[in-house]
Amino acid sequence: MPVLVILIIFSLSFYAYYKMKYFRSHRPAERRWISAKASMALGSFVFFFGANQFFLYSSTVTYVVGTIFLLIGGGSIWAGYRAYKHYLPLVIEEAAQLTKNGG
Repeated sequence: MPVLVILIIFSLSFYAYYKMKYFRSHRPAERRWISAKASMALGSFVFFFGANQFFLYSSTVTYVVGTIFLLIGGGSIWAGYRAYKHYLPLVIEEAAQLTKNGG
């Protein structure tokens, strides 16, 4: 399915973007926040890849592997979202302290 292929490519490119941004950042809370976004992007890649498998082949092994990918991807998206929500106030506080200190 072409829509899933486009979503796979977008999620993989977002993962690469956030990983590059992670390595360029020097603030600890911001790094963990960006890492959470990268985790969500990688989870969406695995999720969409697993969903795409259902449309490519129709065998029992494909359904089992696709289901496992869906569960792992969904779990990674969920954990990344929770980490994102947890670190967001810390990033805002860290940025406010940095502007207050003149850095």
